[in-house]
Parts: sequence; C-alpha cells; structure tokens
Amino acid sequence: MESVAAEGIGGIIPAPTGVPKRLDNRPMPVAAPRFSPRTIGIWAAVVTVLVWTAFIVIARASAARSLTPLDLTFVRIWGAALVLLPWGAWLVMKARREQRPDAGSLFGLSPLSLRITVVAGALGGVAYAMLAYCGFFFAPASHASVLMPGSLPLWATLLAAIFLHDRIHASRAVGLVLIVAGDLLVGGASLLHALDGGDVWKGDLLFMCAAFTWAGYSVLVRRHGLEAVRTTIAITAFAFLTYVPAYALLAGAGLVASRLAQAPLGEIAFQMMFQGVGSVAISGITFTRMIQYFGPVRSTMITAVVPGLSALGAGVFLGEPLHWNLVAGLACVTLGILFGVQRTRSAAPPAPATSASTPVGTAAAATAGRIDG
Repeated sequence: MESVAAEGIGGIIPAPTGVPKRLDNRPMPVAAPRFSPRTIGIWAAVVTVLVWTAFIVIARASAARSLTPLDLTFVRIWGAALVLLPWGAWLVMKARREQRPDAGSLFGLSPLSLRITVVAGALGGVAYAMLAYCGFFFAPASHASVLMPGSLPLWATLLAAIFLHDRIHASRAVGLVLIVAGDLLVGGASLLHALDGGDVWKGDLLFMCAAFTWAGYSVLVRRHGLEAVRTTIAITAFAFLTYVPAYALLAGAGLVASRLAQAPLGEIAFQMMFQGVGSVAISGITFTRMIQYFGPVRSTMITAVVPGLSALGAGVFLGEPLHWNLVAGLACVTLGILFGVQRTRSAAPPAPATSASTPVGTAAAATAGRIDG
C-alpha cells in the first residue's frame, strides 16, 4: 500500500490513505451524514409548499374530470393507506415485541394511542379532506386558493393562543396583516362576488372550515409533541377505517352520487398517487416536521405563499392570466413571512421532537418545536 510520508514528531509517519481501518485491519464503519434540525425544517417547508401548490392547481384542472369531490376523498385515503398502513402495522408489531403490549390502536394499524388517533384523524384525516373537496363542488378553485391556505395563519394564531397560551408578538401581528393583505390582493376580486347568490357561499364556508380543521391538527401535533411518520400513519388508519367503509356503503346503496365506476382507471391511479401518496403521505410527514421546528403558527405563515404560487402555477400550466394584483400579493405575503418567522432575541432553540408514545410533561409537550420563545 502506497503512502505519502509526512515528517512529524519523532520521525517519519505514514499518512493514512483509503478507508480508515481498525487495528485488526477491518474497515471502520462510515457514519451516515446527519442533517441539522434547521436543514430538515427548511426542506420540509419547501416540500410542503410545493405539494400544497400542486394540490390547488391539480384541483382546478380536475374540476372538469370524472371524479366527484367525495370520490377524490375516497381514492386519496386508499392511496395513502396502501403505503402507510403496512408501515403502521410493522411499527406496532415491533413495539409489542419490545414488551409494550398497549402500544398502538385501531387493530394494530395506528402506532399512536386511541384518543390521539381519533382526534388527529378526525381533524387532519377525514374532516379536512371532506370539507376541502366538497368546497370545490360549490365554489371555484380560485376561492380555495385564498380561503384555505390563506386563512390558516389566522386560525392557527387563535387556536395556539387559546390552547398553547402563545403570545402574539408585534412582528407576528404585522406579518399576519401583510399576509391577509396579500391574500386579498390575489383573490379579492373573486371573494367580492362570493355572496352574490347561489351556492358559492357554501363552498367558501367549507374552505374556511377546512383551514380551521388543519390548523387544529397542527396545534394538536405541537401540543403532544407528535412524531411525523407515526402521526401521518395514525390519521390515515382512522380515515381508512371510518370514511372508506361508510362511503362504500352509502355509494353502493345509491345514497350519495359516485362516478368511480365510470372514471378511467388512469385518472383513478393518478389521483391515488398524488392525492394519497403525495398530499397525505409525503406532505403530511413534511408538514409535521415543519411544525416541530417552526411551530404551528409560523408553519402556517410559511404556507401562506401557497395562494400566490398556486395562482402563478395556474397561469403557467392552465393559461390563466397573471395580473398586477398577483405580483403585489406575492410581495405582501413574502414580507409577512419575513416578519412572522424572525426570531426574537429571547428565543430558545427548538426542542427535539418527541414521539406521541413517549411520556412527556405538559410543559415539554407544549413547547415542542417552538422557536418563538
């Protein structure tokens, strides 16, 4: 083995080359690269924003397709379940082999306790999907691009103040005002006609309620220090065991309209992949990771760029015109985010994420993932 000689203390020392080895000449294990919580949080935010933006654009494009909103909820849950439920069953079996017989719930499909699974699943698994997709049945997607991600910071701020006793600092208040102004600039023209008549107001209300349920889910994640993968599996298990059989029975009995039987298989497969694997499995995990680092309020302020980006995506991919108000709205939202996510001088570093099955005190659970002091 060739080596480069380097002069050191006491003589010539051969410089090591190649893979480091032990004294018995066996290769030393190479440590896997580790990413900082900040890096993970930033990348989680980027992925979440991209998937949510695509969700709005694809929902606009899907309005003229075959599936109904409740059909989309059905295939969304099925797509997520095919990926996540085997994973959840494996996690529960592993925990029970480690002498934790009470680990998991819902027939061994959810790795979280029954109470947390039901609440998180009702908010983030069933209610959000049903409300959002049903909203598209009454109101255009342009309303959704403003009322769902755009109202998240308001609901999250209110819920975090009530349940987590968060203070609304001056910088956050300014950020919220700017974000609301940007959202109104992007979608204000359509909102002005929301109550002109017909059923449009019903869709707008459903979009607002969908944002409320997702904000509630984000606060629940932070309050209990829930781990990203386990939480996403839990809400999928709850949705699969509640919504899927109920909808199948209602559709089979003809009590709700369904076009699953007439829809092309390619469309169903695409919606299962994007709505289930993308919007639930991938963005569900990344959104939870983002909450653990930024906290629920600042996480939803970051996602406030989605209205502008979805309008931009609609202009690029769907040919919708881009007006001056879009550029102005994006500028306001960006400034609002800068105000909302800046650290205060007294801010503490984010606490490490904890699993829902790990016993933590109330104070520790309430501060998990906070960076706002």
